[in-house]
Amino acid sequence: MLYVLLRVVYTGKELKRKCGHVAMDSDSQLFNLRTGDETTLPLNTEQLEETSFNTAAGVSTSCLTTAELQQHWRAVKQGIRSVKLLFQIPSARTIEHTISRYVVYQIIVIRSGSYDCKHVTIERRYSDFLHLHHELLRDFSEELEDIALPKKRLMGNFSEENITERRVTLCDYLTQLYSLRYIRRSPAFIAFFTHPELKTAYNMLRGGQYSNALEVLQNALVLQEKLCSHDSSLLVPTLCALLVCQRDLENFHAAFQTGDRALPAIRRYGLSRYRSPLLEAMVDLRYKLHLPVAQLQEELIRVQNSSNGPEPLSLKQLVVQEFT
Repeated sequence: MLYVLLRVVYTGKELKRKCGHVAMDSDSQLFNLRTGDETTLPLNTEQLEETSFNTAAGVSTSCLTTAELQQHWRAVKQGIRSVKLLFQIPSARTIEHTISRYVVYQIIVIRSGSYDCKHVTIERRYSDFLHLHHELLRDFSEELEDIALPKKRLMGNFSEENITERRVTLCDYLTQLYSLRYIRRSPAFIAFFTHPELKTAYNMLRGGQYSNALEVLQNALVLQEKLCSHDSSLLVPTLCALLVCQRDLENFHAAFQTGDRALPAIRRYGLSRYRSPLLEAMVDLRYKLHLPVAQLQEELIRVQNSSNGPEPLSLKQLVVQEFT
């Protein structure tokens, strides 16, 4: 009986000590969140799991008021996010034409957290950044209140000092945009990195320049894989264009592998526009590679029989309509 009483007293003291410790940590975090102290941000995964565990056990909730706890978790959700992409603008160059002169900035998108061997460099002018900012303001004016695009200079745009400063500020601008989930997943943000190259590639494809189009499409796909990891359906048009180029260059094995990447996303997201044309192309490629076709042919017949619309286009006809 005495042992039980001592155990109860000890447990109460231990709980009180833990509660005081958590309350002190929570108060400290809340203070830092209010004052913008970066020493507590971001929390690592272990800290987040520990906080969740303590809250679930009823320890931290008993030491914080409801308002403080709500404020704390709002700040956690808004301010803590593991960075997945990094942006670099390592260099810039000045382009001079007869009646115009401007600076283009080389941009590299790097996947953090692991070694990224696929570095693709794209070039954008300041006017491209300005266009992006105006596009984003239409849908995200409130989110952009604290994010400013570096202003255009009236004088000294081509001095080495100003170009270097502009490289840094534009890189910071992209990083801030990416930190906001809705913006980094927006069509305008993704198009900033991929649209010019895709437009060039499709023009080459329509002109029969399959080798050149293939190279540009492969680079664009690398960027899309980094920027569109949340939605694989966004890669489907580019994968289909790659397949067309590879097939017309008679690289049938690569074309089949590309189609094999696109087909699961088409099925999953119900992209009926692409399903029948891609299945038809895949069946043809399997014949060329002397592979079994029965399973894909069954799926193709089933899809064709379920369609009540007009006769579907071939994959090539579908692809050449993009970016027209």
